[in-house]
Amino acid sequence: MKGFRGVMSGTLIMEAITVALALPVVDKLGGGISTGTGWTVIAVAVVLLLTCGFVKRTWAVPLILALQAVLIALVFWLPAIAVLGAIFLAVWLWLLWLRRDVARRMAAGTLASQQPQP
Repeated sequence: MKGFRGVMSGTLIMEAITVALALPVVDKLGGGISTGTGWTVIAVAVVLLLTCGFVKRTWAVPLILALQAVLIALVFWLPAIAVLGAIFLAVWLWLLWLRRDVARRMAAGTLASQQPQP
């Protein structure tokens, strides 16, 4: 499952870049970057980047899901950011489902790499 940590880190970096690219939207529609919404978006992007260093910790996944909830909670201030949160929440749920499926197959011994070579 070490390989999954790389997938998690890569997804966090892509999400941080996407959230940071929403700053021009915050500037135009959210009252400016120096408002509470702008600073919240910047803080979430920075926390997403910092979370990459903690993906092997047991509390990383709940933290990541909490960050998605924060993005979705911004629906009241800036709906475009909430849409990003909903999309990435779906991505994270799919990745967690894939991890569970691989772990199940690994335990059952049905992965292709666990099959005897001819």
